Amino acid sequence: MGLDPTWRSVLSAPKRVMTVSCPVRMDDGRIQVFTGYRAQHNNARGPFKGGLRYDAGVNRDEVMALAMLQTWKNALVDLPFGGAKGGVVCEPKKLSRGEKERLTRRYTSEIMPIIGPNEDIPAPDAGTDAQVMAWMLDTYSMMVGHQELGVVTGKPVSIGGSVGREEATGRGVMNVLRKFLATQNKQFTDVRVAIQGFGNVGYHTARLLDTRGATVVAISERAGGLFDESGIDIESAGIYYRENGTLEGFPSADSMSNDELLSCDCDVLIPAAMENTIDTLVAPHVKAHTVVEAANGPITPEADQILGENGVTIIPDILANAGGVTVSYFEWCRGWTITSGQRRKSMMNCKR
Repeated sequence: MGLDPTWRSVLSAPKRVMTVSCPVRMDDGRIQVFTGYRAQHNNARGPFKGGLRYDAGVNRDEVMALAMLQTWKNALVDLPFGGAKGGVVCEPKKLSRGEKERLTRRYTSEIMPIIGPNEDIPAPDAGTDAQVMAWMLDTYSMMVGHQELGVVTGKPVSIGGSVGREEATGRGVMNVLRKFLATQNKQFTDVRVAIQGFGNVGYHTARLLDTRGATVVAISERAGGLFDESGIDIESAGIYYRENGTLEGFPSADSMSNDELLSCDCDVLIPAAMENTIDTLVAPHVKAHTVVEAANGPITPEADQILGENGVTIIPDILANAGGVTVSYFEWCRGWTITSGQRRKSMMNCKR
């Protein structure tokens, strides 16, 4: 990057990392204590901005690294934000709706001193969604005494969210890939795609590519995946996954493991799950000529070098998955403007 050595040392460490303890009453009456984090890397360009994830693998080093990636991402797409990331160590699929709500509200209250529409704006990430953001908004607003729509993004549309925010990251992946293929005189109809991860980003990426003519030959989620040389019916797979919580048993494709997907015969590989999924053991076996990093940091530095030596083009995460934060910026602007307008109107009424 050609950074001055002084600034390199400054940017190599986050500005702040907060660790919180979140005691939550579970449905069976016992109290369980969850550990949460919020890392704030750099706010030279504006308020901190970054996702909140619920996952059993969350740790301090992970949120620090992801916060740094968010700084580069926001700067690359010229958004007036710095980088941040949050996480809670838990298994979200094992939590009831009530337990998840109580955990979210407690976590929000614990990180209250360092978040706000002009300080740090959380958004959904792995294991969280619009409902979690609604709980965060409600908790924060109760504590400050007024509705503060700009404190989080990725909210439901009915309370200030943006239409299209849910699929924005996947749509960004699709558009970046489309632009890259055009430089190679190719179209979606010319490529076979494998996508690791079938959550929000993976599903919408697969759906959008499928509707535009790409052949999606493989998809997967945590428990395993599917392969069909002629192309998987993404709409049917999405319905099956929502109804069953897994792709296992889907009747219209062959089963495969996540490791097999990463090395399957395809033109474009899209890791859309978690970080460090393509390591030195996997990289030599990647057959795709292009890897699009839909997840944050899915390729280890050592694997990145191996892929480069093998002639594989890598479209980096800070560009490929920036669609989500771009739409979040529009949502934040709208929320901040509405809230500020309400305050000005209230002040004018008081003066009268």
